[in-house]
Amino acid sequence: MSKKPIYVTQPALPPLQEFIPYLEEIWESRILTNNGPFHQKLEAALCQYLQVNNLALFTNGTVALVTALQALRITGEVITTPYSFVATSHSLLWNNLKPVFVDIEAHTLNLDPARIEEAITPNTTAIMPVHCYGNPCDVEGIKRLADIYGLKVIYDAAHAFAVQYKGKSLLNWGDLSVLSLHATKVFNTFEGGAIVCPDKAMKERLGYLKNFGFADEVTVTAPGINGKMSEMNAALGLLQLKHIDAMLAKRKEIEARYRSRLAGIEGVTMMPLREDTERNASYFPIFIGKGYPIGRDALFQTMREKDIYARRYFYPLISSMPMYRGLPSADPKRLPIAVQASQEVLCLPIYPDLSHDDVDRVCDMIIACSK
Repeated sequence: MSKKPIYVTQPALPPLQEFIPYLEEIWESRILTNNGPFHQKLEAALCQYLQVNNLALFTNGTVALVTALQALRITGEVITTPYSFVATSHSLLWNNLKPVFVDIEAHTLNLDPARIEEAITPNTTAIMPVHCYGNPCDVEGIKRLADIYGLKVIYDAAHAFAVQYKGKSLLNWGDLSVLSLHATKVFNTFEGGAIVCPDKAMKERLGYLKNFGFADEVTVTAPGINGKMSEMNAALGLLQLKHIDAMLAKRKEIEARYRSRLAGIEGVTMMPLREDTERNASYFPIFIGKGYPIGRDALFQTMREKDIYARRYFYPLISSMPMYRGLPSADPKRLPIAVQASQEVLCLPIYPDLSHDDVDRVCDMIIACSK
């Protein structure tokens, strides 16, 4: 009997019967979007859960990134990472901004502040780092540079839902932090995104920009976009919040099992655990390097043939894609750590409903290929 496929992630969904009363309430109210009651309730609930002061919901994380740059009136050059999902740098192109790629730190896979400082020019106006795999950037080092050079900082925090750094929400760092609430994320609203901002004035501006620029029925203040979250999505988010702590606990349990089973395999390394961080186990990357009998891509293909759908997050590098590779900063020689990481990384399946038997099936294959 063949075994069922194991995917890198699957959406965490609450029981359907719990969602039906929310749908009935939306149906009765006839309010489907435009800052409805579920939308307002979810914004308030997320502020409380995430320990942030202000949060604006969006239709998805990419529109939220595009809007965050507009809200801060960013121009010219923005320093960012080549090691991310393409939405990070695509949001810059959508705003007619020039991405400037710099290399990452080997131990965090996040932007290296030393490389950031080397790349700052008179045209630099902002830094867009990514908390890769939910691992906190050197937020103190980045803030120091931003303060010295007068730069804005927009964190792509797509992986960082509920991450605590030194006992406080990681989302409070930077001028803005942008969340993805996509179906594959730790916390999802089917599709969705959010921007964490420091004050009500910025939240008001974000509200204008995500609703075509409307300040009232007859006043348009900016060339905004349609970035509003629907009531259906917001209702799912409210229901998800009831289960999020249990889902995070299951993810950490799965992560611990992977670490135990894969420890000591020659050529397989895992990211170090950090005492200053309360993780969300959003991803579980391993790195296939020297000492492992077959290369990363060969292991990847072998797993695919056995219906284990691990992913090479992030490969290829953003900087190698056609719309970016002509930039001077995209030269692979300038990005040796990012290049190596992209050639070695393999993100293993991790989601709350993943069984211990399936985790063991993944580990058994990695161990078998190591001999």
